[in-house]
Amino acid sequence: MRQTQKQTIPQASERNNMAQKQTNIPAWMITYADLMSLLLCFFVLLLSFAEIDAEKFRRVADELSKAFGVQRDIEAMQIPMGTSAVKQHFSPAVPDRTLINEVRQQTQQQQPQLESMRNVLETQRQLQSLQLAQSVEKLLETSLPEGVAEIDIDQFRVVVRISENGTFGSGNATVTPAFEDVLQSLATLLANVPGTISIDGHTDDVPIRTPQFRSNWDLSAMRAASVANVLTATGELEPKRLIVQGFADTRPLASNLTNEGRAENRRVELMIDLDAAVAERGERSVESLQPVSPDPIEPVGNDSTP
Repeated sequence: MRQTQKQTIPQASERNNMAQKQTNIPAWMITYADLMSLLLCFFVLLLSFAEIDAEKFRRVADELSKAFGVQRDIEAMQIPMGTSAVKQHFSPAVPDRTLINEVRQQTQQQQPQLESMRNVLETQRQLQSLQLAQSVEKLLETSLPEGVAEIDIDQFRVVVRISENGTFGSGNATVTPAFEDVLQSLATLLANVPGTISIDGHTDDVPIRTPQFRSNWDLSAMRAASVANVLTATGELEPKRLIVQGFADTRPLASNLTNEGRAENRRVELMIDLDAAVAERGERSVESLQPVSPDPIEPVGNDSTP
C-alpha cells in the first residue's frame, strides 16, 4: 500500500519569524527610514523658500513657457536684482553729519551734486565777505582818522583792527564820543549780516596796576567789553552774537621794543565770521546754510542834511 505524507503549512507568525531570520533587519528600521526621508524633504523645501533668485526664476519660467508652447518674447528694460535688508537701508559710503537726528550716507552719484552746492555756498560767502569789507572800510574812512583802522579778509571772516589812537584814552577803557558814534553806525551795518562777532582786546607789554586795572588782562578785557556795550546799546545787534575776549600782550602784531610797535599792539579787533553759526554751541544752523542773496550791502553812515 502506498503511504501518503502530510505536508504541514506554516502559520503567519512562523512566516514572520522566518522572514526576520532571513533579512536580519529590525522592524523599526522601516519607520525610521520613512521619517528621515520626510525630514529631508522638509528641509529641502525650507531651503528653496529661503531665497529666490529673480534672474534664475525668469530663465526657468521662459524655458517652461517655451516647453509648453508659449513662445512670447518680452523685452526686459532692466535686469531684475535680488533685494535684501542691508541694501535697502544702507549704502557703501562714509556717513556724514546732517542737520537732523539721522545717520545718512552719500553714494557716489550724490557726491558731485553736494560738491557743487558746497562750492556755490562758499562762493556766495566769499562774495558777501568782500562786500562787507568794502562797506565797513567806506564807513570807517569817513569817520576815523587815516591809519587808525585796518581791514583784512580771511576767507569767510572780516577782521577790523582799530588802534588805541582816537578810540580810548591812555590807560583806560572809556570809549571816546567820536568812536562811540562810529560803533553805533557799525552796529546798524552788522545787524543785517549773519554770523558771530568776536571782539578782542589787546595791549602792549608795559605793565599796568591801578585801582581799576590790576594788569593788562583787565585792561584788554574791559576795552573789549566797552565796545560790546556800545554795539548792543542801539538794540539792533543781538547780544548772543557777540564774543568778548581779552588777550593782554600775548598776541602782538609788532615788536614791543619800539614806541611804534607798542602803539600798533594796543588795539581792538572785531572779527566778523560769516561762516560761523548763530545757534548754540557753535553748531551750524539750517538758516546759515541757505543761499545768501548776492545783493550788495549798503553802508550805514551819518546822514548829513544840508
